[in-house]
Amino acid sequence: MSSYANTQKDYIEYVMEGRACAACKNRIKEALQCTIDGAQCDLVNNCVRVPPGKEIIAQELITAIEPGVELVEVQRKTKSSEGTMFQESGAYRRQIALLVLASALFAGGFASHHLLPFCPWIPTACFLASYLLVGYSVIRTAFKHLTAGRVFDENFLMTIASFGAVAVGHPAEAAGVMLFYRVGEFLQDRAVNKSRGMIKSLMDIRPDTANLKTTGNTVSVPAETVQVGQIILVKAGEKIPLDGMVVEGSSFLDTSALTGEHVPKRVTPGEQVLAGSVNSGGLLEIKVSHSYTNSSLSKMLELVEKAGERKAHTEQFITRFSRYYTPVVVLMAAGVAVLPPLLVTGAHFSDWFYRALIMLVVSCPCALVISIPLGYFGGIGGASRNGILIKGANYLDALTQVDTVAFDKTGTLTKGEFKVTEIETYNDYTQKDVIQLAAAVEFYSNHPIASSILEYYRREYGTSATSEKGVQIDKFREIPGKGVKATVNGQRVCAGNAELVKSSGIPCPEPETFGTAVFVTVNDTLAGRILISDTIREEAPPAMRRLKNTGIKKTVLLTGDQEPAAAYTARALDIEEYHYGLLPADKVAHLDRLIAERDSSGKGRVAFVGDGINDAPVIRAADIGIAMGGLGSDAAIEAADVVVMNDALEKIPLAMEIARFTKRIVIQNIVLALGIKILVIILGTAGAASLWEAVFADVGVALLAVLNATRVLKFRVP
Repeated sequence: MSSYANTQKDYIEYVMEGRACAACKNRIKEALQCTIDGAQCDLVNNCVRVPPGKEIIAQELITAIEPGVELVEVQRKTKSSEGTMFQESGAYRRQIALLVLASALFAGGFASHHLLPFCPWIPTACFLASYLLVGYSVIRTAFKHLTAGRVFDENFLMTIASFGAVAVGHPAEAAGVMLFYRVGEFLQDRAVNKSRGMIKSLMDIRPDTANLKTTGNTVSVPAETVQVGQIILVKAGEKIPLDGMVVEGSSFLDTSALTGEHVPKRVTPGEQVLAGSVNSGGLLEIKVSHSYTNSSLSKMLELVEKAGERKAHTEQFITRFSRYYTPVVVLMAAGVAVLPPLLVTGAHFSDWFYRALIMLVVSCPCALVISIPLGYFGGIGGASRNGILIKGANYLDALTQVDTVAFDKTGTLTKGEFKVTEIETYNDYTQKDVIQLAAAVEFYSNHPIASSILEYYRREYGTSATSEKGVQIDKFREIPGKGVKATVNGQRVCAGNAELVKSSGIPCPEPETFGTAVFVTVNDTLAGRILISDTIREEAPPAMRRLKNTGIKKTVLLTGDQEPAAAYTARALDIEEYHYGLLPADKVAHLDRLIAERDSSGKGRVAFVGDGINDAPVIRAADIGIAMGGLGSDAAIEAADVVVMNDALEKIPLAMEIARFTKRIVIQNIVLALGIKILVIILGTAGAASLWEAVFADVGVALLAVLNATRVLKFRVP
């Protein structure tokens, strides 16, 4: 588990040590969040986060619900107490010894029954000894909970059921079901711990130390102490601890932990690198650009860790359902025990009481309470391993319902690498005049089109427009979605699209070829037109085909570019609908229309895919906002519901495939748990099932559901 929160000092993270069923932990979570402001309880990872100074209150609340559970601070946990190292702990060995001894006594009871039929007290003594050995802790916990007023508790229900079996003359079944119950709980704990270990291993990608370069020396220091602007060294085979820029050295980086891509990325001086990447080659000197807690990796880990706080509708339903399920089944059991002997002639109380005991055993909802959140968190963890951040189970669920996807064009479907391909002049201006004026007025803009104009000027004339003698730029102003204006050497210069030029009353020709036309005007006179072309990404066509294979019914292109470029892109990628010349507000309006169409049909959801910065308003307005290449961008992480850690388009259909696989697992677990429980209740009421089947329907089904949930973590790209 990440120590991100501890470095922020806004809460302290603890692990819940001790035995507690999933339903009890759910009650612990509700009690903590209702009583302590800012408290968080992550049932999947078995951890609690509380503000400093509130740990005593948290422990008292937990003790009142589950006396055997204690909070242990993460920083003080020993390695042997981690879920992944559970097998090395003394508690594990003690449980194994207890179960082996109880099993031997249980087997001895059956053997003595057949070998010593003349001594019936011997098998009974063996069964009772086995029962007490494995059942003592259950019985003790049950009575502790009973004194606290908790009747509908798994331990109490198992105690009553086993006591009842002894009372009606079934000591072997009492011992057997308690032994089976404890073995099942043990295996279930092992499966859950293994799942937690797998999830934690996905998150264990950030180094805690950095090699800080000082005057004539290198010192290993805690990564959180390194300041922005300092130089760190990263040797071959080491993980990069902090975001920064390479100042010396070149190498290949393994970014798979961040992006899911296993192809090494080459970096050279001047390039940005992200924390969590592995240096596969030579020595790198990196100038730190973000502090430890503000690094892109910290943001990613925080998103994944907090994703469990946003519950899917299915999780919320199961939480509500579990509150009523147990009391209803217990009341039904009481009715089965009492009513037939009173109302049916010849019905024996002992027979119907035994049938009621079966219903008590299957009345615990733990299989649902633990396996459903585990399945969703596994889906989120599996997505992050593939370079996709999904901010919560609710968004994972929503991805399964998306049937309309709208796309930004530049930088999303196209490379965003604009190049000047043609310069047309008017009114006696030369090509150099036009490109120099455009480069000057675009100098302060960070738009990709501006960068392409500046790059072309530097390449053709070996200098920047502002370095030319006598060039002075004043009153720079950027008009979103249209272009830029400035005063260059006292002349009013504009560079932008046709709408910007026409708004000034200047006629301009419509472009006849594919590309983006930038019109340059000087003092309300058209000086020239620069044609800039972008290219469609190579991976875009297969990604769009794969997206439609996932069940997407409609794709839409929303772009600020001009009609020829929009039409060409839509045609090349088989996009059904496109809209061009849009400002950010226009994109939001078109998206609202798509959502309104969805609302009128009552089906599906609308997703928008953009670059995460310029498209932040429309990303936020969508049912599901997806930011491409947004890792490290505050705007992307803040606005989007799903963040693709690199700009790989194929991650979009992959996210939907993971979401649908997760939903299938969750539905399977619900059907498995409830189906078998209902079947055993029916068979038990009819007298066709015993306590053995009831225990399987409780702990056995819980174990199967947990194991099924872990499949999500192993999702592989088809």
